[in-house]
Amino acid sequence: MITIRHANERGHANHGWLDSFHTFSFADYFDPNHMGYSVLRVINDDTVAPGAGFGTHGHRDMEIISYVLEGALKHQDSMGNGSVIRPGDVQRMSAGTGITHSEFNGSDREPVHFLQIWILPNQRGHTPSYEQKHFPENEREGRWRLLVSPDGREESLRMNQDAYLFGTRLDSEEQVDYTPAIGRKLYVHVATGHIQLAGQTLQGGDGAFIADEAAIAVIAKAASEILLFDLP
Repeated sequence: MITIRHANERGHANHGWLDSFHTFSFADYFDPNHMGYSVLRVINDDTVAPGAGFGTHGHRDMEIISYVLEGALKHQDSMGNGSVIRPGDVQRMSAGTGITHSEFNGSDREPVHFLQIWILPNQRGHTPSYEQKHFPENEREGRWRLLVSPDGREESLRMNQDAYLFGTRLDSEEQVDYTPAIGRKLYVHVATGHIQLAGQTLQGGDGAFIADEAAIAVIAKAASEILLFDLP
């Protein structure tokens, strides 16, 4: 079964400095029908104005992934990490017993567009940890590149959950297939572009909830960037 959720059906909050779309309930947006999917709890599609950002704030017991589409995101945290995340970079932070961090647009001229993803951990109370890695375009072109996994296989980042995050970049008419293990759920998020999935058209910001499918085929109808979550 494949259920499409279009971008304009998501929650939306525009704070001036922050324009944010919520796939699942978050902050002041509450939808009892969209509280998450399996262990996937949050996908926020955020655009932050130049020089603006999220001041120091806390998290605990959550696996937090940042994926930058355009611009630069500046990160600082209570573990002593400081970095700038750019397109092609993926950051994973396990909040565990508790961390504080801040995220700001790294430019005073251009906006930053990024996805903030939260995944529930496999247990509470993990020791906080942090990783960041650059995945070159040629590793993601025309195939699913594993970005985050429970065991760090294929030089992916490691998270505390039996979940896998893949990314791909496709040119028009390119196709990628995926065969999940029996009983697994999938979520496809179109970050940018225009694809076809099971005869249905998805644009940037659209997503697809997938269960009980033996395999899926994603066909790009324009240059596209897509994320795939393989979930318990």
